[in-house]
Amino acid sequence: MNINYVCHECGKKYKPESLVFRCECSGMLDLEKFEVQFSQKDIVQSEWSLFRYIKTMPFGEDFSLWKDISMGEGLTPIVPLEKDNPNVLVKVDYMMPTLSFKDRGAAVLIAKAKELGVEKVIQDSSGNAGTSIAAYANRAGIKCDIYVPENTSTKKVKQISSHGANVHLIKGNREDTAKAALTAVENGEGFYASHVYNPFFYQGTKTYVYEIYEQLNGELPETLVIPVGNGTLILGAYYGFKELLDLGMITKLPKIVAVQAEGCAPIYKAFTEKKSTVDGVANMGTLAEGIAIAEPKRGKQILDAIRDTDGEIIVAPENKIGETRRYLAEKGFYVEPTTAATFAAFFDYYERNKDHIKGKVLLPLCGAGLKAD
Repeated sequence: MNINYVCHECGKKYKPESLVFRCECSGMLDLEKFEVQFSQKDIVQSEWSLFRYIKTMPFGEDFSLWKDISMGEGLTPIVPLEKDNPNVLVKVDYMMPTLSFKDRGAAVLIAKAKELGVEKVIQDSSGNAGTSIAAYANRAGIKCDIYVPENTSTKKVKQISSHGANVHLIKGNREDTAKAALTAVENGEGFYASHVYNPFFYQGTKTYVYEIYEQLNGELPETLVIPVGNGTLILGAYYGFKELLDLGMITKLPKIVAVQAEGCAPIYKAFTEKKSTVDGVANMGTLAEGIAIAEPKRGKQILDAIRDTDGEIIVAPENKIGETRRYLAEKGFYVEPTTAATFAAFFDYYERNKDHIKGKVLLPLCGAGLKAD
């Protein structure tokens, strides 16, 4: 399938073979609209990974490189959080090969990189995305450099290096790390396999929605609560919603309730101030390192997606993250602090709005607690 990148700002198109990662106007790149096929006959019923939905992805019928790269990612369980409230569901998305939902995007992006003949990838991350890219790149026979902040969980750093990647510990915050990776890319040191910049990553994270639709027998919950830092899961879910709506599989978009960290909430700030763009903020520190993004590059797109679903943004109280993590562990779900932050925000939101919340609500368990120090 011949499909181009298109700049979200100026509309200029680029071929993926060019290996560009952003427009010359500095705009973020999306993919051209393409035909999506999704029905019982279009799902590859014999494939037990997210590639069962390959006909929703921008690949031709003869594309098969994913078969040597996939590790069975996806198809994670959906279960009630508590037996007394069957309308609050969790999707156990840390049940992935590298123990986080980022495997969805990494599997698809690395398959595309392999098709493009890429020999080395570069990526910056707070940990989980770096681990995913490292694992799938190594499986694909692609060299890999991962840049992470120096305060990243030592367990995540060890996991990344165990997958064969060269780990660069960068002094400073998440933004300093991104700048260091960008410098390496601009110096020609490798292909930028970014979960933020590269739109093929979102073709993997959108399978989150296709799975939910299939698992809930052709329905989607009324509300999806999703953590947001760089927006990889929110935007992927939104793209999945829109495709299902265009196909006539659903009649309305589910509501997105996005969660930001109390100590780093630029998107929440822009949303409450009714702005259309997101300005950077100072990262005041948070246990939820996975969403501590002070300058989200796709901030405007995230705002647009949330507003299009009549959604809202809430903030996780920092002082509730620890106790919420313990509570989830008592329920059987051992998660890292970022996921606990999502639930801490939701519990407060639910208590204030439970008389008005209609239908099912679904939250992701994004990362396993074994990754956290």
